[in-house]
Amino acid sequence: MERILVIHGPNLNMLGKRETVVYGNLTLDDVNENVRILSKELGVEVSFFQANSEGTLIDKIQEAAGRYHAIVINPGGYTHTSVALRDAIAAVDVPAVEVHISNIYRREEFRKHSFISGVAAGQISGFGINSYLLGLRAAVDIVREKKEAQKSK
Repeated sequence: MERILVIHGPNLNMLGKRETVVYGNLTLDDVNENVRILSKELGVEVSFFQANSEGTLIDKIQEAAGRYHAIVINPGGYTHTSVALRDAIAAVDVPAVEVHISNIYRREEFRKHSFISGVAAGQISGFGINSYLLGLRAAVDIVREKKEAQKSK
């Protein structure tokens, strides 16, 4: 069974309380529950992790190697600032799908740059919590396509 790690970056533990005009009223638990429901439909196992600390997120990404088949990551504010987070994703042989609840390209100028997108398999933004669901579908497709390609060899 495919194993997917869903990583939530800084301040995502405050969903439903902070900037609800931008991020909506759903909590992080709501996001995780919706992802969990979809994971069962897709027949995959998901694990969730949230941290506000850059180093803790890096440690979790490094631990993903050999344990998970893909990562769905919302790096939060580290999207625009963290070369170290980018390097951690690049260092592990685990495909990552970058997701954002808001459309980062319709927000402040500094949010329009992602250090993560260059090492991610793809990026999904602007669809609310559906960004996570689309990200999970993409991650599962990537993993299953890779498995099929390996069988063909």
